[in-house]
Amino acid sequence: MMKSTMTPTFTHDRPAGAGILLANLGTPDAPTPSALRRYLAEFLWDSRVVEIPRPLWWLILHGIILRIRPAQSARKYAMIWTSEGSPLLAISRRQAAALAESLTGRCLGPVRVALGMRYGQPSIASALAELQAAGAERLLVLPLYPHYSAATTASTFDAVTNELRTWRWLPELRFIAQYHDDPGYLDVLAAHIRADRAEQSGERLLFSFHGLPKRNLLAGDPYHCQCHKTARLVAERLELTPEQWAVAFQSRFGRAEWLQPYTSTLLTDWAKVGVKSVDVVCPGFAADCLETLEEIAMENRQTFLDAGGERYRYLPALNDASDHITALTRLVEQHAAGWPEFSAQYNADAVATECATRSHRARAMGAAA
Repeated sequence: MMKSTMTPTFTHDRPAGAGILLANLGTPDAPTPSALRRYLAEFLWDSRVVEIPRPLWWLILHGIILRIRPAQSARKYAMIWTSEGSPLLAISRRQAAALAESLTGRCLGPVRVALGMRYGQPSIASALAELQAAGAERLLVLPLYPHYSAATTASTFDAVTNELRTWRWLPELRFIAQYHDDPGYLDVLAAHIRADRAEQSGERLLFSFHGLPKRNLLAGDPYHCQCHKTARLVAERLELTPEQWAVAFQSRFGRAEWLQPYTSTLLTDWAKVGVKSVDVVCPGFAADCLETLEEIAMENRQTFLDAGGERYRYLPALNDASDHITALTRLVEQHAAGWPEFSAQYNADAVATECATRSHRARAMGAAA
């Protein structure tokens, strides 16, 4: 049985607040084989990510994959690494800072934002500790995955709840499981695609999403359907005909059948039937990362050109664009509705008085003891 711990630096006069945990997948600490080995060992051991019996998977993971893949992945990460380090981490930090600033300007009560990665650093545990130390008695978790999947969203929930099991004073918890059809997200996504294609647009627009094994869909995972809904609703906003756009899935791993069509296969087929130019967007990624900057922007570009295509463009993720931050702000406000920090009736003086009274009672009881 897991034992709860004392709340660190707890004082009875600390004003309560709301905490927003902004979560994403994660990134290695450096583009090196050793850093990738640590990262992949944590990532690929998650039973939400790889649903293979543990003894068998341990042998495969440690006997084959972690001996080969770290060096391969390190070379790819080196191609996109920046002076700020990992693009995903740098962008995520900017997103968290911008969201915090936006909420501070709109909320009367204290609202704090912390960034946590499911794998690697900063960890979800460290982000939760940061919010706990700041006095967050209400917690809203926002995984930056617009589309729900057990391998991503549910895994984040696992990490959050496993950490909260050690807390003595549990916060009120709310969790945003998906926002694939949120009007704000769709409007911003469509606006960015429209702007990127204003001067020159490809013959076809490809919505490429991260892939999952087909068995996940058959087991009841809604990811596949949500991806298609996002693409359809954005295509409607862009007034595209069915012949002008398509959905495909990238990042296939292993020999099992994954969600189809595969991005690389579809791009090859398009080039072979005479499509000369394409634009590719990845709506499932809130921030650019290895999968978008290397796999889509570089590897799949070469695939299309080698098959006979002539012009290929990757349209960047929404990243920390101001309208994206506004959409995330409104999403947070929608899910935090009813909390005092988000209310127009929040009274800072009344909160301060309550804290002082609570502290006085605690000191009195301490003296009596």
